[in-house]
Amino acid sequence: MDWLTLISHQRLGQEHRKQQRSDGRSEYKRDYDRLIFSAPFRRLQNKTQVFPLPGSVFVHNRLTHSLEVASVGMSLGNDVARQLIRLKPHLKGTDVEEIGTIVSAACLAHDLGNPPFGHSGEKAIQAFFKEGPGSRLEAEVSPGYWDDITHFEGNANAFRLLTHRFKGRREGGFVMTYSTLAGIVKYPCSSTAAGKKAKFGFFVSEQAAYERLAGKLGIPRLSASGEPLRYARHPLVYLVEAADDICYEIMDLEDAHKLHLVSYEKVERLLLDFFEEETQCNLRRRIKEEGIDDPNERVAYLRASVIGLLESECVRTFIEHEEEILQASFQGSLIDNILPRIRSAYEACAVLSRSQIYASKPVIDVELSGYRIINTLMEQMVDAVMFPDRYYSKQLIGRVSTQYEIDAPDLETRILAVVDYISGMTDLYALDIYQKINGSALPAI
Repeated sequence: MDWLTLISHQRLGQEHRKQQRSDGRSEYKRDYDRLIFSAPFRRLQNKTQVFPLPGSVFVHNRLTHSLEVASVGMSLGNDVARQLIRLKPHLKGTDVEEIGTIVSAACLAHDLGNPPFGHSGEKAIQAFFKEGPGSRLEAEVSPGYWDDITHFEGNANAFRLLTHRFKGRREGGFVMTYSTLAGIVKYPCSSTAAGKKAKFGFFVSEQAAYERLAGKLGIPRLSASGEPLRYARHPLVYLVEAADDICYEIMDLEDAHKLHLVSYEKVERLLLDFFEEETQCNLRRRIKEEGIDDPNERVAYLRASVIGLLESECVRTFIEHEEEILQASFQGSLIDNILPRIRSAYEACAVLSRSQIYASKPVIDVELSGYRIINTLMEQMVDAVMFPDRYYSKQLIGRVSTQYEIDAPDLETRILAVVDYISGMTDLYALDIYQKINGSALPAI
């Protein structure tokens, strides 16, 4: 792969239109602004990240998480761009200088396709088709489509959300630049190539769009002709992934401390372990000298220091392995390849997260409730599109936004419209519809 080809401001759906601009924003800044002002992005404020949505203590939701990931992504991209231009002067004055903005925009979009209630929402949609009432549909849809819905994945759904022409939308969906779109596809393969991991980058319905941008950007296809489609990653995916890895692991730890799931002493030890002994002493000294007595503020100070360290370490790793990344031979993530001491500290945080955060009662309660809600909505809505002439089906279908092709003549389009509708819900909206469907709540009079 070549940087001059990989960075392109061509827009999906407007390949043959001449762009006329009246301001000084770059095309990638337009991507960023378009996402910030979009309805799907606003809805992230009411979608679970890990912990239940705010009670007396405010914790991260999908919106705050995405904004933080975008901030770290901007730093990663800007630092990588400076290093690349220093090493390869011919890149100066090209769109490579915009890598920070591209990565930041892709970070904003990386969670747009996630359904309500975190990963339990994904699991509920998958399980509905794999082992629930939806399993009867296997004989009525194509094999590739069946692989898509039984492996339903938020990353692939984000690519669909940005590129699909829903009713009332223009050709190309959000009409994003090729490079920003490629930057969010963490698993650039079809669902048929995903295997048991259930991780893929695009549905059959958006496969042609990904093939188009991969061809334009010079992203090589890794699978042979006749095999399930699989591509190399766009290099900027590694930076988007690193920003996400840094934020969710460290910020989940901070949230857990605020919720009293993990003690200050434990969090302090985990965060200080990222640094060598001398730096640890300096951090403790600065905290004392600056009079930071509040435990939450101390955690925030250490958290900022750790994020800065991980960001610089990921930049170093990216530049060190740039040729492998361009040749599609790099293995693992950037976090997997940072210095062993720092990676060990990161893995210690991950171990604690699995045992004390993701397995905590508040998190499990959300997952159990969310699973039940999504499963019920899927069952009711799919049944409605299977039998649209029934009275109850008409009532349910009438609730669905006109942007979704819920009344399409073919069954596959109708079912995917149900998935689009439910995955786009906020947690509170999904709960509200669930209660109304079950007769446990009535509209306010």
